[in-house]
Amino acid sequence: MTATANSTIDPMDEAAILAGLEGIAPQQTGSRWMRPIEAVAAALLVAIIALLLTGVISRYVFSLPIVWIDEVASISFLWLAMLGSAMAVDRSEHLRLTLFVGMLPSRVQGVANTLAMLLMAVFLGVMLRPAYEYAMEEAFITSAALNIPMSYRATALPVGIALMLVLAVVNVIKGSNFRQIAISVVATAVVVALLWFVGPSLKTIGNWNIPIFLVGFVALFLVLGVPIAFCFGLGTLAFLTFTTSVPVFVMIGRMDEGMSSIILLSVPIFVLLGCVLDATGMGKAIVEFLASLLGHVRAGMSYVLLGSLFLVSGISGSKVSDMATVAPALFPEMKRRGHKPPEMIALLATGAAMAETVPPSIVLIVLGSAAGVSIAGLFTSGFAIAMVLLLVLAVLARWKSRHESMAGVRRAPLSLIKKAFLVAAPALVLPFLIRTAVGEGIATATEVSTIAVLYAMIIGVILYGGISRERLYGMLVETAALSGAILMILGAASAMAWALTQTGFASQLVAAVQDLPGGWLTFMGVTILIFMVLGCVLEGLPAIVLMAPIMFPVARSLGINDIHYSMVVVTAMNIGLMAPPIGIGFYIACKIGNVSPDEAMKAIWPYIGALMIGLLVIAAVPFFSTVFL
Repeated sequence: MTATANSTIDPMDEAAILAGLEGIAPQQTGSRWMRPIEAVAAALLVAIIALLLTGVISRYVFSLPIVWIDEVASISFLWLAMLGSAMAVDRSEHLRLTLFVGMLPSRVQGVANTLAMLLMAVFLGVMLRPAYEYAMEEAFITSAALNIPMSYRATALPVGIALMLVLAVVNVIKGSNFRQIAISVVATAVVVALLWFVGPSLKTIGNWNIPIFLVGFVALFLVLGVPIAFCFGLGTLAFLTFTTSVPVFVMIGRMDEGMSSIILLSVPIFVLLGCVLDATGMGKAIVEFLASLLGHVRAGMSYVLLGSLFLVSGISGSKVSDMATVAPALFPEMKRRGHKPPEMIALLATGAAMAETVPPSIVLIVLGSAAGVSIAGLFTSGFAIAMVLLLVLAVLARWKSRHESMAGVRRAPLSLIKKAFLVAAPALVLPFLIRTAVGEGIATATEVSTIAVLYAMIIGVILYGGISRERLYGMLVETAALSGAILMILGAASAMAWALTQTGFASQLVAAVQDLPGGWLTFMGVTILIFMVLGCVLEGLPAIVLMAPIMFPVARSLGINDIHYSMVVVTAMNIGLMAPPIGIGFYIACKIGNVSPDEAMKAIWPYIGALMIGLLVIAAVPFFSTVFL
């Protein structure tokens, strides 16, 4: 696949984004010498799922909890994250913004790309020794259940960083000429020397360093095309090194904490679930059932598209997987009825944004982990919020379809509806199984994710044709690489969020907001603006990890319910993600539907407006977020 000049997606990274920052296996393969690493990562993913399933069965069937399972899973998870992140470097699957680099002349682009990779290598090189020291320190701590040194777990950090460093250096050498490397090295050395020289002066200006390093430098790195995880890492590293006396060693601990929370174990498993959904055709079965049920009414195919995104999202937890499952099944018939491709893309993109709060949402899981909010509460509220947004989009779709051609459209016979329902029923059960199990407290999100994968695999084999061994192995490898890229972002964003909170910025923000006129409603308006902008630029997960520790204490101080505030945050962020000209999700939808972004850009604004109306209603009326809690 290629990227247009308007795309925010690097051609090398686009496969990773279509993988799912959420669930469709990209076509890229890693280097041959990385095959053993890929095999180990795939084995770790299988081991984690097997361990968690064993724990669930032992606890709920035999009432015999196995206390050491969480420890082994935690150790395996950090190794999976670091090896997966190294695989993502090898495959160029770390998410980055290339909108601005793409605007540069080709010769300058080469220098910018080399500089971005070199900066990534600099960060990894600086962090390697602290990571080694951190692992050695952990040797003096023993685990509670297994009574083994925690260095078995922490060693994953220096090993993963060393692998990434080697791969980054190899990529610089293979992908650049001597001139590009020389310019990049000199530019980096000059900036570092300048910062070292003015370091004493920087320490005297206090929190003014925040906009310089944690905003300005991070923005500069984003513009240069540095992968998002390393933008956060480099900004935080520069901030701590040149403006504070805090040792860099502390940063490794914050990264470890941010990327290895036991709650986040469900992230790679739900990513794998999205792959299984795509491979077995379970999502397609749901789409075909809804089409047989609603396809004969005016705007029926638009309703089917929205309903399919709603239900399929409840299985995969992934916007990209949802769009790629739904669009090919519905777009041909929608075109036949007179729907214009740009309008279809607009509905697809905003429908995916609507469905983000439908469980199992990876964004909700990460938000629950970062902000300390009940995931069961988020899952319960997410259904109601998605219904509000579904309603406003359906109303707009009905108005847009007032001139739809219904020539030759007939109601599907009851026998066909029954047949489609019987085929789709096993898949339809899954989203309600996930929501009920978590919402009712029967199982955690992590436990449910393993049950869902097992269920999908069994049903897929029995009813939907199964998955070949080769494809299953490829899905495991891709899930590991994608999960590593996601978790590296979460770790770096956590370190940056910690640095922000240590400056006292959060308490100053609380005081400033409490003095604003309009109280909590004004703060909600500020929140919507912040997260829409961050959603455009950063995608959802890093924005949440970065801002949740700062914004949620402010919301609580104003008496805003955590679940209500979470729904506003996630909805605003996803509107930003789909909003042109920067929103990454918008370009992904255009790629899936094979429509020019320039054409779709004009069509999407009414749908963005509809989502904004829904968002304002959700923000102003807490009832919609809390009614089922």
